[in-house]
Amino acid sequence: MEENQSTGKWTKFILYLKKVDLFLNNFFGVSTTEKIFFTQNLSVMIKSGLALDESLESLSCQTKNRYFKEIIKQVKQKIEKGIAFSDSLAAFPKVFSLVFINIVKAGEESGKLDNSLKQLAIQMKKNHELISKIKGALIYPIIVITAMIGIIIFMMVVIIPQITQIFESFDSELPIATKILIKISKFSAEHGVIIFIGFVLILILSIRLMRIAKIKYFIDKIILRIPIIGGIVKKINLAKFSRTFSSLLKTGVPIVETFRLSALVLNNLAYQKELLKTAETVKKGEAIARILKEFPILFPPIVTQMIDVGEKTGTLDSILEDLAIFYEEEIDQIMTNLPQIIEPILLVFLGAGVAFIAIAVLMPMYSMTQNI
Repeated sequence: MEENQSTGKWTKFILYLKKVDLFLNNFFGVSTTEKIFFTQNLSVMIKSGLALDESLESLSCQTKNRYFKEIIKQVKQKIEKGIAFSDSLAAFPKVFSLVFINIVKAGEESGKLDNSLKQLAIQMKKNHELISKIKGALIYPIIVITAMIGIIIFMMVVIIPQITQIFESFDSELPIATKILIKISKFSAEHGVIIFIGFVLILILSIRLMRIAKIKYFIDKIILRIPIIGGIVKKINLAKFSRTFSSLLKTGVPIVETFRLSALVLNNLAYQKELLKTAETVKKGEAIARILKEFPILFPPIVTQMIDVGEKTGTLDSILEDLAIFYEEEIDQIMTNLPQIIEPILLVFLGAGVAFIAIAVLMPMYSMTQNI
């Protein structure tokens, strides 16, 4: 009897752990790497002649993420009830994007689902590589800036107050730099909590404001005009646009829908807005290159000229793929050199900060030795 109770408790504990694991996977979602693995393998399985439901069953067994495993099983169940694969995926918008669903839909309608999935996997992999390179290039500057801020806060709150007590005991007039340093240090020490709360509130407010479309659109337009930064942002958006547009065309998605979906992939609202406008204009039969020429800040001549050639020769999908490769290689080069470009700038700011503190601390000491 006791053994049965012990077994029952153990079973309940295991079930509890599984629920916790499922909750955590649900909270963190499904990574891009997991979705690429799913898409690639599904393409290979379907191409080899395996039925879709059998392929999904096999992939659900291979998936370690319990949340994703549950979703694959639910998609399989929907397919077995006669629901289309694309419609089954559409039930999980947090996992499968509109681009993903529409490429799958185009593959179903054309009878080339394996090819569509293969193209989708390539597009996802390239976008993932692009984002990874950008994040990798920004790690070093973020670490240096964080360390600089941490050191300055530590000095202002802990070190400087101890030194300023000595300076305040002097009868002589303190230099302006020292007075400024003492006031900043006192304010930081006395109102540190208020400063921290204020910083957090400003951060939250900034995030909220960036969610308002008009404000984000205005800021995104300004970013595109900032020297160096604007150029990098343009190349990133053009690489993503070209890659997504090419993938959608290759899988047979209608041109108007291709524009709409390509716009939604981009983070910059200036690009989004103009591409959505272009989608409406294309319906009237206007040439794509001619429409995009109206936005020279967003689409440089090399883009519109190549698109014009692609339209005239009927090779727009491959031309855009070449364009995507061109911009991806440029971004790769920029991101490789970015730490070396930023490092001198950071050192200048760090040097200026250290120099100011050093002058503010040493000048009173120099005056004191002269008086002696």
